[in-house]
Amino acid sequence: MIRILKWTENRFITTDKIERHCLINVVSPEKKELKKLSDEMHIPYDFLTDPLDIDERARIETEDGVLLIVLRLPKNDEGCDIPFTTFPAGIILTKNDTIVVVSLFDITDIIDLSDGRAKGLADGKRSSVVLHFFLKTALLYLDYLKKINRQTGEIEKELQKSLKNEELIRLLNIEKSLVFFTTSLKSNELMMERLMKAELLKLSPHDRDRLEDVLIDNKQAIEMANIYSNIMSGMMDAFASIISNNLNVVMKILTLITIILMIPTLTTSIYGMNIEVPFQHSPHAFFIVTGIAFSALLVCVLIFFKNRWF
Repeated sequence: MIRILKWTENRFITTDKIERHCLINVVSPEKKELKKLSDEMHIPYDFLTDPLDIDERARIETEDGVLLIVLRLPKNDEGCDIPFTTFPAGIILTKNDTIVVVSLFDITDIIDLSDGRAKGLADGKRSSVVLHFFLKTALLYLDYLKKINRQTGEIEKELQKSLKNEELIRLLNIEKSLVFFTTSLKSNELMMERLMKAELLKLSPHDRDRLEDVLIDNKQAIEMANIYSNIMSGMMDAFASIISNNLNVVMKILTLITIILMIPTLTTSIYGMNIEVPFQHSPHAFFIVTGIAFSALLVCVLIFFKNRWF
């Protein structure tokens, strides 16, 4: 899918014609669409295909006056085993000041650029749009990290009484998400630092200040991801021990109940044998045998309580 957006009246609106300073949003395109766009916009074909590789790292590349910026963005998919992952998006700056965004997913909705939304974007300049992408991405990472922290707290409450491994597996998947976040955030940081030093985007002093603010937010996200990852590792070890201890407690209780029930069973089994046994001619034999069995049971229970086995 290819959609063209142009800047007018402090917002981006959809248009049918490619114009100067417009933004072309390319989402999960077909090969023939990429080939046509490459020929018309004089963009290297690799610049359009590289961001479609889910494992592509954040980086900067230039060729024939065209600048490619690959940025990794977070993605939340509750239906998957791993709820939070990352994916690449390519921001291509052409010779005629047109911006081409290539990704497997529509990121214009994620960063508030589609349908006339452009919060925090003062003008339609290329540098402003790129910095808007960076800022929204950093803020999105921070928002998802807060969601991860809330989910971890909910799983923690469930784990305290759990005897199964389901909650531990959920924690493991969240820890994988944190690894994805940390790796992508660090690659984004290196890419933005290089962009600032290389002067490829021709940043104004105000834009450089904004980029420094974005780097601060990105560093904060990296620190949060590292802290949550360390907490998660310790929590998984602790709760693995808790689950094992909970299982041991259940097995201990079942063992004690088995021992307690074995005493009257043993007594009645002995008196059920077809041989001469004491009290077999007594009219009160049943009550005597029952009393002996329950007396022994009571002594056993008292011993367990004295040794704090319950």
